[in-house]
Amino acid sequence: MQLQIAPLRRPLRVDSIDWLAIPESEGHRLRSLGLEEGAVIEPLHRGILFFRDPLAVRVGRMTIALRRKVALAIYCTALD
Repeated sequence: MQLQIAPLRRPLRVDSIDWLAIPESEGHRLRSLGLEEGAVIEPLHRGILFFRDPLAVRVGRMTIALRRKVALAIYCTALD
């Protein structure tokens, strides 16, 4: 499933990321923060306005914000 539609507060494993759909600078930032295939992440909450942008995601001990366009390029599997 795409990260954008994944249920909140459930651990997920990143199966694949469409790096071509993400700007190169954003892809570099995400890799340096540990968001790669095989990483365990947890979507925490979505924004409240318009397109529910951004999406807050826990990666390890960090919480990062992802825009909707980026979250649509990340495919995950639920762990529980």
